[in-house]
Parts: sequence; C-alpha cells; structure tokens
Amino acid sequence: MVNDLLAGVNAGARPGKRGLYIADIVEMLQALTPEAAAAKLGRMADVRAVAVLDRPEFTAAAEVLALLPLPRAVHLVAQMAEDRAADVLAEMDEDVAGRIFGALSPEVRTSLRRLLAWPEDSAGGMMTTEFVAARVSASVADVLDLLRTVERSRETVYSVFLLDERGCLDATISLRRLIAAAPDSPAIDLARDRTPVTVTPATDREVVADLIRRHDLLALPVVDDAGRPLGIVTVDDVLDALVAEHTEDVQKFGGVEALGRPYLETGFFEMIRKRAGWLSVLFLSEMLTASAMQHYEDELARAVVLTLFIPLIMSSGGNSGSQATSLIIRALAMGQVRLRDWWRVALRELPAGMVLGAMLGTVGFIRITAWQALGLYDYGSHWVLIATTVSAGLVGIVTFGSLAGSMLPFLLQKLGFDPASASAPFVATLVDVTGLVIYFTIALAILSGTLL
Repeated sequence: MVNDLLAGVNAGARPGKRGLYIADIVEMLQALTPEAAAAKLGRMADVRAVAVLDRPEFTAAAEVLALLPLPRAVHLVAQMAEDRAADVLAEMDEDVAGRIFGALSPEVRTSLRRLLAWPEDSAGGMMTTEFVAARVSASVADVLDLLRTVERSRETVYSVFLLDERGCLDATISLRRLIAAAPDSPAIDLARDRTPVTVTPATDREVVADLIRRHDLLALPVVDDAGRPLGIVTVDDVLDALVAEHTEDVQKFGGVEALGRPYLETGFFEMIRKRAGWLSVLFLSEMLTASAMQHYEDELARAVVLTLFIPLIMSSGGNSGSQATSLIIRALAMGQVRLRDWWRVALRELPAGMVLGAMLGTVGFIRITAWQALGLYDYGSHWVLIATTVSAGLVGIVTFGSLAGSMLPFLLQKLGFDPASASAPFVATLVDVTGLVIYFTIALAILSGTLL
C-alpha cells in the first residue's frame, strides 16, 4: 500500500503537479505545532495519512493522533502497519490509547495486544504480525495466487513461510526466487535452507540485528516455543531500532540519561532531570579529587612546581581511559568481544597503555627540558628529577587509565548494567582520583630527599 502511494506521489512531485514525497510531508508536519499537524493530517486522504503515520521519523505521531477526533484516529490506526501502530499507542497517554484501542476491531486488538506484551528492545516488540504463510505442499502458482490475494493487507512481503501440517515453520522462500520459478514446481524446492534462521519474541534486538546481518536476510521469522510463526522482523525495522539504540548509547556515553525523544521535543524540566542526575554524581565523584589533593597538602607546599603538571597528568589519564572505554563498548555492541574475553583485552591494553604512556612521558620530559634550556621557565636545580617524575607519572597514569577504561564496560555488563553507562566523564573522574595518587606516589619515590 505504501509503495503504491509513493509511486503515485513521485510521479506528481514535479513543480506544478500534485503531491509531495511522503518524507517531505513528514518533515513539514514535524515543523508544525501538534495542533496544526493534526489539522493537516485530518484533511489528508486515508492512504497518505497512513503512509505518514507509518514513518518512524514522524516522532510526533502519538501526540498528533491523540488530537484527532476518535473515529478518525481509530480509522487510521486500523490501517497502519501493526508494529508501528503498537509503538505509537505505547507512546500515548494511557487514557487516550485505551479509548482508541477499545474502538478497534477484535482482530486488530488481538494482534496489537500480542505486540504490546513484549519489551520494545526485543524481537517481539519489533516484529509485525503481517506475514504471508502457505502450506508446505503448495506449488509456486498456489503461493503466487495467495500473494495476489493478501498483498495489500501486508506491510511488506520479503519472503513467504511454508508451514507443515501442525502449523510450524518448515521453510522460508524469498520473493525473488518465487517469481523466477516455474509455476507448477513445488514451492518447497525453492527454500534455500530447510532449517530457517528464527528467533523467539524475547530475543534482544541487537541479536536480531546480528542474525540479519550475518545471514544477509531481509526478514527474520519470530516463532513460539513450538516453532509456530508469530511474526517477522524486517530489515527496515532493525535499522530503525539500531538508530534508536545508537542514539541512546551516545547520550549515555556523554554522561546524560537517554532522552527517549528528539532534543527539541524534550521539555525543559525533563532535560534538566535527565542531565542533573549524572552531573551530580560526577560532581560528588570529583570531590574525591579534592580529598586526594588535601592528603598531599604537605608535599604540594614543599614542591609547588608539581602542581603545574596536575592538569596535564589528569587529562592524559582521562583521555586514555575514554579511548579504551569507547573501543570496548563498541566492540561489545558489535559482538567482536564477549564477557569472557576480558583477560585478553587486559593483556592488550596493559602493554598498549605502557607504550602510549611512554610516548607522552617522552614528550613531557622534552618539553620541561626545552623550557629550562631556553629560559622560558626555571624549574629549579632539580629540574631533571621533576622531568623524570612527570614522565614516569604519565607512564603510570596512562597505563592505569587504559586498563581501567577497558575493564569498566566488562564490569558493568557482568553486573547487569548497560556498558554504555561507562561514560567518558565517569571514566575521566575515576582516573582523575587514582591519577593523583599515582602521580604523588611516584613523586615521593623520586624526589624524596631533594624537594620532598
């Protein structure tokens, strides 16, 4: 249905002709107030209004639908793709969603109730129940006749399920192979694999995405414990879900609670609430840095020159930790490393941190030497020891930062938290505190008997 609409709209999208692309309409409605968008949507033809509502980019769909007269809203929801309709209803106020839900036909209510029962980030929450299924004994001609009958009531037709006499999934056939086959040949002969790749409704969406990528699928069957098909997860649904997941992870990694909606559509006080929690935690954590400096108050009083390099030391450790955290979080998300690989990661990050620290330490030593030799700053008679302290401190802190930053995502995943919660600010704060301890411990060892 949506494809037919788009073809008609595309044909008339030239200046002076009728219509716009659906994506253009969505963008225009997004820029309006919900009331204005509802007024325009209410005047659209059903086929165009449904196409607009079916687009995940139309993030105001729930709010706009709630402003329409109830009969009109029910009529549009009944024609939407069921997975999209379930998502929109889940975003609505419970009372409004309940009135719309109650006015739908029993068949639609049953399908939506099944979709709404599963978490949003699971295969059940992503799937659509609009799939095409035929008997395993059907011929190619039988399946093609079935497709002509039901195509307009299905969101997408990427493949056809073949079911055995118990209604369990026996095989899947791609639409491309079906069209190219002889009409009188058995449909089962077109199956690429008699053991189709399937998932259960509880499967996490990241696992679903990995299976679709690994097996080069356009649609992945979702089956119950007995093997009976419940729905399909299409590749476009996975892309939408992964964009949402990636957005959430990026926000968490910046030290912000996931917003859950576009930036400009997030209310002022909601934005404050989302940011204040993490900011307060980080502020309280940074107080430990002040405590660490107070502990070394006497050493700082005797060797004030050491304070000049505290920002350098702390930022280098935080940067190395953030680098390692970013790499490991992404590797975990892509399935490149597993929880059991923590020791392999540690064995890589430990020498890598030492080499990186040695590189920065060398640069720091050269910098102090150059400033002393050129007369740009006088570090005193023990400047060589100071340069050695800074250099050794950088080796220790960058090594610790790399190791701690790489292990923190594993620890969070082991405890059942999202590894993306190991945000860059959090890692930097952790390394700041420990970095000061490492720096002054090395300073005491090298400068004892001279400046300290």
